[in-house]
Amino acid sequence: MTLTTLLLYIGIAALSLTVLTHVYLKATRNLGMSLLQNFTGALFVFSGYVKAIDPLGTAYKMEQYFAEFASTASGAGADFLVPLFPWLSSFSESFSVFMIVLEIMLGVMLIVGALPRLTAWLFFVIVAFFTVLTGFTYLTGYVPSGTNFFAFGEWGEYAETNMKVTDCGCFGDFLKLEPRVSFLKDVALLVPALIFLFAPSRLHQLFTSATRGVVVAVTGAAALFFSLSNYVWDLPVHDFRPFRIGTDVATVKQAEAEAAASVSVLGYVLTNKADGRVVEMSTDEFLKVYQDYPESDWAYETFSSEPAIEATKISDFEVSDADGNDIVPELLANPDYTFIVVAYSLKGEPGNWDEDYLEPWQEKIQPVVRQAQDAGHTVMAMTKFADDAYLEDFRRTIGADYPFYRGDDILLKTIIRSNPGVVLMKQGVIVNKWHHARLPAFEEIAEQDILAASRQ
Repeated sequence: MTLTTLLLYIGIAALSLTVLTHVYLKATRNLGMSLLQNFTGALFVFSGYVKAIDPLGTAYKMEQYFAEFASTASGAGADFLVPLFPWLSSFSESFSVFMIVLEIMLGVMLIVGALPRLTAWLFFVIVAFFTVLTGFTYLTGYVPSGTNFFAFGEWGEYAETNMKVTDCGCFGDFLKLEPRVSFLKDVALLVPALIFLFAPSRLHQLFTSATRGVVVAVTGAAALFFSLSNYVWDLPVHDFRPFRIGTDVATVKQAEAEAAASVSVLGYVLTNKADGRVVEMSTDEFLKVYQDYPESDWAYETFSSEPAIEATKISDFEVSDADGNDIVPELLANPDYTFIVVAYSLKGEPGNWDEDYLEPWQEKIQPVVRQAQDAGHTVMAMTKFADDAYLEDFRRTIGADYPFYRGDDILLKTIIRSNPGVVLMKQGVIVNKWHHARLPAFEEIAEQDILAASRQ
């Protein structure tokens, strides 16, 4: 789905709500204002809902922002601010749920017209905040690597590779927006935000004050419960990420690699190092005149054709053993069932592991994987990069006799939204995934997944 299509659907929903408000409820004070209320309200409800499906995704995005803010503050001479951002990052999950619930509640408040002045101010503040955030994300594309954001005189040509945070996560993983598009979207939302702010008395109000309060309160409670259910005790109810159940990872990875290999260089962008003049030409044109553009005076960049298949995180699926060897090709070719325990971060340190974190490993996961090993299935774990002694101490603590492999923590977070979680694969296909709190007994897994698949 594209942003245009999404906005069209939301526009249709807003128009329907406006007709209902005007014709049947006779509550409109200004048709244009009611349409704006319903459009922005529906947009916020939908945006909050798709993020509520995966609150951890929003939390991980916040962690990226906090890390980038810390780096920017350090480079700008504001070292006193640097310790603040890691501290804030430790509350990313709470911030994520709070913002999601607030966004959904605010959307409903706009639609029903609850507390017009407060709603107008909240909407303006949130839109202004998101505008600054998406603006920062977009503008970092002009900041070359190694240059601080506030060194404006050193900004160069826009390049996506300059950005440390590549999207704002406005619609979670449901719809990825280019940073420029996200920024322009938020700038556009400032228009209704300012209108609401200066004319709150023209906002329509549905039902009675008490009914509106009940509707908003119930919405907030439901949004909170739904958000927590999608990461505290279960996986997201919908999986928009590439490693979803049923995905043939081996086939997708090969197809994406072949598409990337078929990309061809179309031309060159040359930048004069002295005066900043930019020249763009095709490869054929460049080969005829390249001697006129010596590398001592010109910076070279190429532009290429688009791959036939857009790369996903599956292209980055690499996990290594202690010697640095990638074990993924062997894993994806394995015709047998493989139980993979994925944990992007092991909480604690050798000799002082987090007891609450150890519990799901020892009480839930270990009994299942031991039985899986006894039944002849392969078992392995994947965690973030760490030294041998660190991993060995954790393995010994939980009583694991299977190998622990190392991978990028962002990749592991993409595979499953549970730390730890269990993934069942067979010959490169993801058969099933479980949050540690929902991991069934091995007998149940065998009946539902292994034996059922064997009969097909």
